Amino acid sequence: MRGVSMVKAMRIILLCVSVLWIFPEECAGKSNFSRNSSSSTASPPLSQTPNSVNVGALFTYDSFIGRAAKPAFKAAMDDVNADQTVLKGTKLNIVYQDSNCSGFIGTMGALQLMETQVVAAIGPQSSSIAHMISYVANELHVPLLSFAATDPTLSSLQYPYFLRTTQNDHFQMHAVADLVSYSGWRQVIAIFVDDECGRNGVSVLGDALAKKRARISHKAAITPGADATSIKDLLVSVNLMASRVYVVHVNPDSGLNVFSVAKALGMMGNGYVWITTDWLPTVLDSMGAVDAETMDLLQGVVAFRHYTAESDAKRRFMERWRNLRPKEGLNSYSLYAYDSVWLIARALDVFFRENNKVTFSNDPNLHKTKSSSLRLSALSVFNEGERFLEIILGMNHTGLTGPIRFDSERNRVNPAYEVLNIEGTGPRRVGYWSNHSGLSVVPPETLYSKPPNTSTANQRLYGIIWPGEVTKPPRGWVFPNNGKPLKIAVPNRVSYKDYVSKDKNPPGVRGYCIDVFEAAIELLPYPVPRNYILYGDGKKNPSYDNLINEVVADNFDVAVGDITIVTNRTRFVDFTQPFIESGLVVVAPVKEAKSSPWSFLKPFTIEMWAVTGAFFLFVGAIVWILEHRFNHEFRGPPRRQLITIFWFSFSTMFFSHRENTVSSLGRLVLIIWLFVVLIINSSYTASLTSILTVQQLTSRIEGIDSLITSNEPIGVQDGTFARNYLVNELNISPHRIVPLRDEEHYLSALQLGPKAGGVAAIVDELPYIEVLLTNSNCKYRTVGQEFTRTGWGFAFQRDSPLAVDMSTAILQLSEEGELEKIHRKWLNYKHECSMQIQNSETSQLSLKSFWGLFLICGITCFIALTLFFWRVFWQYQRLLPDTGDEERASEVTEGSRSGRGLRAPSFKELVKIVDKREAEIKEILKQKSSNKLKSSQSGAGSSHSQHSEIP
Repeated sequence: MRGVSMVKAMRIILLCVSVLWIFPEECAGKSNFSRNSSSSTASPPLSQTPNSVNVGALFTYDSFIGRAAKPAFKAAMDDVNADQTVLKGTKLNIVYQDSNCSGFIGTMGALQLMETQVVAAIGPQSSSIAHMISYVANELHVPLLSFAATDPTLSSLQYPYFLRTTQNDHFQMHAVADLVSYSGWRQVIAIFVDDECGRNGVSVLGDALAKKRARISHKAAITPGADATSIKDLLVSVNLMASRVYVVHVNPDSGLNVFSVAKALGMMGNGYVWITTDWLPTVLDSMGAVDAETMDLLQGVVAFRHYTAESDAKRRFMERWRNLRPKEGLNSYSLYAYDSVWLIARALDVFFRENNKVTFSNDPNLHKTKSSSLRLSALSVFNEGERFLEIILGMNHTGLTGPIRFDSERNRVNPAYEVLNIEGTGPRRVGYWSNHSGLSVVPPETLYSKPPNTSTANQRLYGIIWPGEVTKPPRGWVFPNNGKPLKIAVPNRVSYKDYVSKDKNPPGVRGYCIDVFEAAIELLPYPVPRNYILYGDGKKNPSYDNLINEVVADNFDVAVGDITIVTNRTRFVDFTQPFIESGLVVVAPVKEAKSSPWSFLKPFTIEMWAVTGAFFLFVGAIVWILEHRFNHEFRGPPRRQLITIFWFSFSTMFFSHRENTVSSLGRLVLIIWLFVVLIINSSYTASLTSILTVQQLTSRIEGIDSLITSNEPIGVQDGTFARNYLVNELNISPHRIVPLRDEEHYLSALQLGPKAGGVAAIVDELPYIEVLLTNSNCKYRTVGQEFTRTGWGFAFQRDSPLAVDMSTAILQLSEEGELEKIHRKWLNYKHECSMQIQNSETSQLSLKSFWGLFLICGITCFIALTLFFWRVFWQYQRLLPDTGDEERASEVTEGSRSGRGLRAPSFKELVKIVDKREAEIKEILKQKSSNKLKSSQSGAGSSHSQHSEIP
């Protein structure tokens, strides 16, 4: 611990040596006791509520921020001292020090402030000075509240006593990244002042852009205090680069010089994009009435400004400011400065309410340097500084800038910015940004009650007028104006030269791929100077993976040719939209299939034959049941009826059944079944015709699966990705892979076969195979399915904006039919071969193609049977003997007494009724109805005679 303390002391010593400042002699006589000493040995303690407390303020007086901060400090101090509810009986006194935009003077001023025993220090506005004096604050336990130092590396871990009352540039850089992503740009150029704030802010910007798949293509650093000549040289150099999106992160006091030079160089016109951080609104707000010349420099610029919600307190302060500073405007740092004073005042109020005292003691580490002429022992430690810092961090109140509350990383909660567009006579707000919702057109405070949503679809801004008075977002880049043409690598192929090959005439290459590339280039709205460079020795096809690596290594700008888009390559380069479909297929020798005497069975699968036969019998049995009671042709001895069922069933296959159907239900079933038979017959005839008339080819290689399981050699094209795919993805042994040079090697290897030193099959991409099959007079065919699906594209360097424009051009060529014209020009084959062997098993008709028909037929049969048996049971109930006569009643009574009960209907009797002819059943029912009528009439007559005999 002692070593750590000595390190801290040495830091203070080095700071003091750098400024060569010696404390006054009257400070040297103070006692040098430990900070933990009792009150009798420390400096005399103040009362519990002292008459006054000192707060330091360190900033540059003569600056845009300083000129606005000092009146705000004074106004806040007056308001605090006038408010009887805060610091009752204690006067707040602010001690000012001018840092004069110098780290040297700023450090000296900080040490002078600490000598006055301040309980807190506000400032500095410079991040560079904040880095240095934060060590002093740490050692002396004095909270350091900066209202303007936005450097994101001023972390609470390294500087525990540093606290930021403004917004962290970490959030502002993410806001810039969201705007870049929203506008669709992929590259930006960062122009920044070369100090801690500039460098660290741009570093955060790079990280934020990377999350949006964008990047900083160039970092242009401006020396602090650079003159116009230096700025001009820098802007001339960046103007030669491709990106036209500039992010300017500089100091307010020198930032306008950048735009003055840019205007003179013609860099504020159409096609340029200028984005600035909060420094520009700070300048414009501070100037009050901005002159027309300054506004002319900034037309089309987009800037971010700290967002502070509207409130009555803010409006009253702005009115008060106009009275205090009628010639100067109010910028956001004025509000942060005002709130910083009030934050300390309220924290002190809480501090005193807790009965804390303000005491100072000498630092023993600094006391050990008493013999030095620097007199470091004059610096005192704020004993209660740690507790005071805790109170500040726990504060929660509302100021002019909104809610003042700190998160776990000691940043202000709910960071937000306004997005401004400089056009006309001043800035126009086009939206907001917050870390809660990203870009939006509604004030951030209205969204805090909703769940966070920073998705791309949720981002929105009003229309922006860009430089050159254009409303459409600029493309954001141009082809570099540095005289360097595009270096295009073209594979020097020895096979399939219709796709790409060397040419004696300019531009030195030719082929299908070259014509597609040239046609796309012609559609671009800007010229692209280019040189084609052949890659490869011309003796064999070059490795396409090595070609991609050359593009990655910046040896070429783009690779043009038959380059397959695969996953491994997309990790290193950007491909355009595919201009031709591709995929790996298997090519194998084929032979004509021999005719079989059982070919007539091939149209249907075994399941289809079985279900069809079963339905023939099933429908025959259903029709027999429905017709048996009506139709004499379906009656007779059992043997004859069984023969009738079989005959009728299978004769419907040819519509030659001689039995007529009489019943309505039988006719319904037969109509549906004949429709099913018609469909089955037609399908069978068509399939059998195809099998017997079309040439059937077979191969012992059925596809990639059978090729994997075998141990036979496989041919691949030399230089393509097919070999790596077979080895790495399909785990095929490398010893089985045979690289082949050109079409002649393909054909000879297939003709020799694996036993004679050739290959069993070839695996290659579909566009090559189309050419191969045509040149082989269709002796070979593809087997199995295409087992990868991809395409060919042009490979650009990562994040190249030209790749996006070329993709758009290729889509336009496709929509206009130009791609098809180029395809016919180079790949118009004389012999068209059917690519794939038709497998006889896959061409068979299966049950899944007809199960709907069988389902309809089955449902119809079920409904017909249900109606038929319902009618039979109804007739059976009517044929039962009546139980109303006395004889039947006595028999029932005797039966019940004997314990037998009623006799249940016999199944045999039911079958007899089913077997009876319908006419007989109707006759029996008619007779029974007639007998019942006569019986009822005779009963009524006897009853009348009995009544007439009564006197």
